[in-house]
Amino acid sequence: MILHVEIAATDLDRAMAFYREVLDVGFADPIDLHESRMAYAETPPEGASWALCEGEVYVPTRNGAILYFVVDDIDAVLSRAENLGSEVLFPKTALADGSHVAEIGDSEGNRIALQTRS
Repeated sequence: MILHVEIAATDLDRAMAFYREVLDVGFADPIDLHESRMAYAETPPEGASWALCEGEVYVPTRNGAILYFVVDDIDAVLSRAENLGSEVLFPKTALADGSHVAEIGDSEGNRIALQTRS
């Protein structure tokens, strides 16, 4: 089971604005921790916690692990992301169970995935 995920950011404020707009997620006020700046996302009780993190050890990449975010309306999320200049890296695709998946680049250069529930 995954407990916590940290997403690298080079500009924490820009990243918070992107995730707020695209995924409609709120964040606690940023904190300084271990020579880094972090903003914890508001997460439902059943999900893993996650934070956006800015600091020397946090380097955004499109080539590492891909985080999947559950969304209700993948078309709306893709539209909001594209309006913010996000690149669609993998187009909306139907899966065998009836759900859909897509991948985008976030404001920091990370590859993230979006998936609907079946």
